[in-house]
Amino acid sequence: MKRKPPASAPSTPPAAVDAAATLAALEQAALDTALPAATRDLLRCAHDLLRHSHDAAESDRLRYRALFDALPDPVSIIAWDDSTVLDLNQAGTTAYRRPREEIVGQSIEILNPDLPRDHMIPVHETLGRGQSYLVEVTNMRGDGTRFPVEVHTAPINYEGRKAMVAVARDLSSRHAAELRYRELMEAIDRGVIVQDAELRTVYANVAAMEILAISPGQSIAEALNPEQWMVVDEHGRLLPPEQYPSHRALRSGRMCGNTVLGLYHRTRQQLTWLSVTAMPQFPPGGDKPTQVLSLFSDITSLKRDSSLFDRAQALAHIGGWEWEVGPDRLYLTHEAQHVLGHRPPPETIDGLLACLRAGDRERLRTAIEQAVSFSRRFDLELQGQRADGRSLWLRVIGEAEASDPLNSRITGALQDITERKHDEEMLRVQARSDPLTGLLNRDAVLAELESRLDDPLRAALAVLYIDLDRFKVVNDVLGHAAGDRLLASAARRIQRAVGSEAQIARFGGDEFLVICDTGSDPSRPERLADAILEIFGDSFRLDGEEFSITASIGIAQAPLDGVRSQQLIQSADVAMYDSKRRGRNGWQAFTPELAEQQLHRLQLETHLRRAVNNDEFHLVYQPQVEMATGAVVAVEALIRWRNHSLGEMRPDRFIDHAETTGDIVGIGGWVLQEACRQLHRWRERGLQVQRVAVNVSYRQFLGEDLASSVNAALSEFGLPGSALELEFTERVLIEDVPDTLRTFAALRDMGVILTIDDFGEGYSALNYLRRLPIHGLKLSQLFVQGVPDNQSDVAVCQAVTGIARSLGLGLVAEGVETEQQRAFLLQLGVTVGQGFLFAPGLLPDELQQYYRSPLVATG
Repeated sequence: MKRKPPASAPSTPPAAVDAAATLAALEQAALDTALPAATRDLLRCAHDLLRHSHDAAESDRLRYRALFDALPDPVSIIAWDDSTVLDLNQAGTTAYRRPREEIVGQSIEILNPDLPRDHMIPVHETLGRGQSYLVEVTNMRGDGTRFPVEVHTAPINYEGRKAMVAVARDLSSRHAAELRYRELMEAIDRGVIVQDAELRTVYANVAAMEILAISPGQSIAEALNPEQWMVVDEHGRLLPPEQYPSHRALRSGRMCGNTVLGLYHRTRQQLTWLSVTAMPQFPPGGDKPTQVLSLFSDITSLKRDSSLFDRAQALAHIGGWEWEVGPDRLYLTHEAQHVLGHRPPPETIDGLLACLRAGDRERLRTAIEQAVSFSRRFDLELQGQRADGRSLWLRVIGEAEASDPLNSRITGALQDITERKHDEEMLRVQARSDPLTGLLNRDAVLAELESRLDDPLRAALAVLYIDLDRFKVVNDVLGHAAGDRLLASAARRIQRAVGSEAQIARFGGDEFLVICDTGSDPSRPERLADAILEIFGDSFRLDGEEFSITASIGIAQAPLDGVRSQQLIQSADVAMYDSKRRGRNGWQAFTPELAEQQLHRLQLETHLRRAVNNDEFHLVYQPQVEMATGAVVAVEALIRWRNHSLGEMRPDRFIDHAETTGDIVGIGGWVLQEACRQLHRWRERGLQVQRVAVNVSYRQFLGEDLASSVNAALSEFGLPGSALELEFTERVLIEDVPDTLRTFAALRDMGVILTIDDFGEGYSALNYLRRLPIHGLKLSQLFVQGVPDNQSDVAVCQAVTGIARSLGLGLVAEGVETEQQRAFLLQLGVTVGQGFLFAPGLLPDELQQYYRSPLVATG
């Protein structure tokens, strides 16, 4: 809408100017002697009539102006067609802080620049129906400030023109009054809660939140959840919701005043007495309340010593007590007497203290003395004993009343919290206990060890790190349930061996920790270790089978081998591994030499984690050949590590460590990628290597989606699944059978060849092997190296060959080094082998030369 240029209001309206000119003309004509007398008389009569009419109109105009300007609210006359301001009263110029001539002739938007487009449409529609239009908007003063107004608009005929009159009432005072009302609600010391017709809380003042103990960040609806509260009447009887004052006021539409209620909070176990007045609130013109306002005060202190208070407190096992210091008189409510369980009840403060255990007795005595001397409030949880000898936990609250020191008194409450304490102790024990063995768990023993190391009087201690030897045999052959029974039995044996001389914890898996004091007996760690080894000398019986399970123990002492829990445990762990290395079923104390080994181990870990990124790994490839002809059927990728600080590292020095730390996952991924890349290069050069075999760790099953990684590597280098063989250890068979089956099935669907490596070294049950979709087995070099002379190795080789043949699986012999071994294996029916007899691990170019050798070529 275009704005019109401002128009200054004329001092005399146009009609008045025209009338004055006409009167002057009539008066002059009446004096013209050239006109007939009758004409002049007629002209004078017309002059007088016009004068009278003009005076009356001017009088009406001045009266309109006076009334218009006398109105206390801003009033504007607005053109119907283009919303131009036609007139504005004096209150308007004052409210808008602008001269009248700056507003009249301008669009209404000059007073309200925030009006939306087409804002006059609803106004015209409402006025067209003969109704007035009411709206709250924000108007603007000449200085740009805004103020809220309530505008009433009605139709009007203004000087023969269709227009609207708009009366704007300034709401600033009303808003200020509402603000003062809200401030008053927040300032008063009585609680105020407003609920809607559905009794949902819509407002609660600060006093209400303090009385009901609602924290500032807490949701009011959540805090007032009916399930959290129990409401009783003044006689201590449970009150149904329909009898609450707010319900009654809302239902009846009448005020419900001065009702005494008891509110018991179930979680806090706290009872608060209130005096409540509920008032219904009606909407303008309504006959049904839409809200109810409840005004209440905390009157708990007024009912503290009444019998009604005792009855209600009994619901929460809370009793009151009061001690008059001067005469040493103790008053206990009925429920307080019931909580203490002593007959007759104590009548002096010493009698109350006698109900407590010695340590807690002194705590309460000190708290009472400080309350009397310094007006301090106390809140203690104390342990005592009932007259029948049963244990008792009390929460004792007390506060000294401000009065004459000679007549001072302490008032408080007693609450029976025995059940809660028992529940807390049960939860504490559960949180600190291993559910299988009942021993301390890992977190608990770490906390206990740290606490003892921080106490100078208890810091002389030793840690025994115990690992069960050959536990995996039972777990693999008989299953996890049998393994759990074995762990529980082992825990009981360790407890019998150490007795009360040490604390025992299950640290994880088949590992246990024993913590013992060394200050009074320096030889205790070694003596306990011997006792544990001795008690493990007897076999374990499970499901009708006997198993010989021994233990390897590492010993570390504080502060010599560590001053913090992790350091001490790590030292004991290192000693335990050294014990295993020495042959198991023994103990080893931590030594400086082991500390050096530990340092080397940490250095190895640091370098190993950087090896892939530093491009320190490379692969060599050992041929798998038909032992009768020497023809190559596949190659196995073998990893090698050359570190600039540590030098050339054998796989047996870092693979196990990488398995332990989890670094094997990243290393295994690199090997898979590099082997596929090299196979692709060979084939591009015309070297038709049939397939490449890659070793896969069980951790790659646990730590990544192996099937997706394999598929990505094959796709990247354009290789079919049959070009890749994956070799797994027997541990994969028992880690997680459902996941293993799914992964093996996905790999086999790609065409990947699946082989179990070093078969015969592990202890997995054959039913796992039968269920998995594998293609072949690799006969471990551990057994191949003893044939044909060692009868045990011969028997194992015959058994594995029979298993492979019966299950229709391929078989590859590893570690073939002599002609005698080759001949024996061929006679046994093993046709494919690998080992130094044929070739060591070869670099890619060396393998290309090997393919061109006469033996391979003729084969």
